[in-house]
Amino acid sequence: MMPPFSLLDLAPIPEGFTAADALKNTTDLAQHAEGWGYARYWLAEHHNMPGIASAATAVLIGHVAGATKTIRVGAGGIMLPNHAPLVVAEQFGTLATLYPDRIDLGLGRAPGTDGATAHALRRGMQQGDTFPQDVQELMGLFGDPNPKASIRAVPGTGTHVPLWILGSSLYGAQLAAHFGLPYAFASHFAPAALEQAFEVYRRSFRPSPQLAAPHAMMAINVFAADTDDEGVRLRTSMQQAFANLRLGHPGPLPRPVDDITATLAPGVMSSVDQALSVSATGSPDTVRQQLSALIDTFKPDEVIVTGQIHDHAARLNSFRIAAEVLGDLS
Repeated sequence: MMPPFSLLDLAPIPEGFTAADALKNTTDLAQHAEGWGYARYWLAEHHNMPGIASAATAVLIGHVAGATKTIRVGAGGIMLPNHAPLVVAEQFGTLATLYPDRIDLGLGRAPGTDGATAHALRRGMQQGDTFPQDVQELMGLFGDPNPKASIRAVPGTGTHVPLWILGSSLYGAQLAAHFGLPYAFASHFAPAALEQAFEVYRRSFRPSPQLAAPHAMMAINVFAADTDDEGVRLRTSMQQAFANLRLGHPGPLPRPVDDITATLAPGVMSSVDQALSVSATGSPDTVRQQLSALIDTFKPDEVIVTGQIHDHAARLNSFRIAAEVLGDLS
């Protein structure tokens, strides 16, 4: 049986548009995604990024949850080094109280930004890597009320917000297995360790009150369109954006180009294509073949699709096609 499918949105700010446009597009996409059968709609924390409007992730999750009715809404993810666990527990405890049984909290170990921005967030890695302790603290803050606890998250305590560990290495796989939490692998931009991470996670998994058996999610880029050529053209926006990020000058999501090889140098192109290799690009039939092959190869328990596309109508069409294909495969 094919796994359930979800959607990851970075709230991209396309070249020529504003953050207000991006947030309007996110709301519209979430409402469509709910009707198309997506299980979850996740948003990701990034800071100091001119092309991404989801910096205040918990605020945006609340807005999307309020604009939808049934789809689960969550963070894919919150970068825990940037935050005190108590603040995260209060934010997501509030969300879970407003929208019961609809909120997910994915946790990342990286700051998701540069050192200067991490310092501006008043956190940083100076205190050492406290990610495992912070995850454990969050589990306690969301757990059953403890009359003896000197610090409580209100709202938060007793909400049992489902936690996920996000990662692109074996570290996250081992930690998710240790705590008995679901694991989401960032194969949409760092696919190298995907197969090994899934194997480590499943082999080492210890059941927990949240999860009896391992649950591994893989992320796949989708650039679907009516024809193969148009899918390839849509993908060029993300190729350019990724190259710009790697070269140290991130910006708004670029417009697509007809010939990406005329825009990116061969060495850069090779690096970008390797990073974005877990993708399905082209017509519905081509996307069906590529998604089916990826799922058959890695056997995820859940798929989350993403894809930064400049034109909002084309983005809607791409995720609609992805939902139809994944629904058919199911």
